Amino acid sequence: MTVKVLSANRLSDGMSVWLAADGHWANSIRGALLARHPEAVAALEAAGQQASRSDEVVDINLIDVEEHGDQLFPVRLRERIRLSGPTITPVVRLHSVAG
Repeated sequence: MTVKVLSANRLSDGMSVWLAADGHWANSIRGALLARHPEAVAALEAAGQQASRSDEVVDINLIDVEEHGDQLFPVRLRERIRLSGPTITPVVRLHSVAG
């Protein structure tokens, strides 16, 4: 059965996050709040809009996931890639201070 969860990117560091059942943004899709009917989908959308207005997250998306036992699998390839984490290694640049 396909259900929906809310994904976004955390504004502070850009990492992919999912709205958890406890109302916090989690680093893992495991434990994400599931929307199984239109009213629940509307509630997820409202929570995402509020989090965006509070500058917690950006790029908010309701995504389709399939349940396989206790695991959630995004339907779209884009979301499966996001679930795996960054596709590049972040570059840390050191700046020297002229003295």
